[in-house]
Amino acid sequence: MPEYNSVELIGLLAGFIGILAWIPQIYKIWILKRADGISIVTFSIITTALLLWLLYGAMINSLSLIISNVFTLVMILLVLIGAWKIQSK
Repeated sequence: MPEYNSVELIGLLAGFIGILAWIPQIYKIWILKRADGISIVTFSIITTALLLWLLYGAMINSLSLIISNVFTLVMILLVLIGAWKIQSK
């Protein structure tokens, strides 16, 4: 079972790095109040893909997929909500 744990650890690390990647986008939207170049349609498609990855992670009981996709979905929703608010003005 040690290789399962190391595989999940790599997955958790990858997920954590992926989550960090959204911070500059959230900063731009929520702090600078700029949403130029943000496609609501594209982010909606990404959200759908992440939901499917989350479902897949739950089906195979992968903690790293579940955790990273839940937190990434939160980040994406922050981008979507902020961009929608700014673009709808």
